[in-house]
Amino acid sequence: MDAVSIRAAYRRYAGFYDRVFGTLLASGRHAAVAWLNRRGGLRILEVGVGTGLSLSDYRTDNRVVGIDLSTDMLKVAQERVAREHLTHVEGLLEMDAGKLAFADGSFDVVVAMYVMTVVPDPQGTMAELERVCKPGGDIVIVNHFAAPRPGLRRTVENWLAPLSKKLGWRPDFTLDSLLRGSPLSVESVETVPPFGLFSLLHCRRQGA
Repeated sequence: MDAVSIRAAYRRYAGFYDRVFGTLLASGRHAAVAWLNRRGGLRILEVGVGTGLSLSDYRTDNRVVGIDLSTDMLKVAQERVAREHLTHVEGLLEMDAGKLAFADGSFDVVVAMYVMTVVPDPQGTMAELERVCKPGGDIVIVNHFAAPRPGLRRTVENWLAPLSKKLGWRPDFTLDSLLRGSPLSVESVETVPPFGLFSLLHCRRQGA
């Protein structure tokens, strides 16, 4: 996966993303935002905000900044914010998740939904999410992770792996590979629908 492939894939998806993936991936998105909405007064970074499907679900006493690599997806998100008058959305920015243009510790919470199998450098991206999160802050990931053991699902994931560039995501990406070398504390991992194919991962940055 590289930035050119990612932009090309999501240029194709932008026009129908909400109708197809909005429904298919709704459970994980709702689970993540419900977890975040337990508290107010937060500054939240949503990495890979896409078309902004989650933006209207956040508590209005939280401030949300969304970033995405795809101009086409961001255009849909910007139209959504204007149409729905989402005043709690602080900004929507075109940005590479692996090179975040924010100061260290800028956010109370960082959330990345269906992003980590897409970015060119998942470990580097995780390091960036940690960097911009405040010490003691939370990092919430929703993602598909490959089956940990051999079986039918793992066979299908491996079979799809060569199609990653066209799909726009890596079917054979593992949780272990994401967390390898990371100093983040893993607080919980829960499966979410559909079919238990996705996980809600909660990590915490070390510190106060």
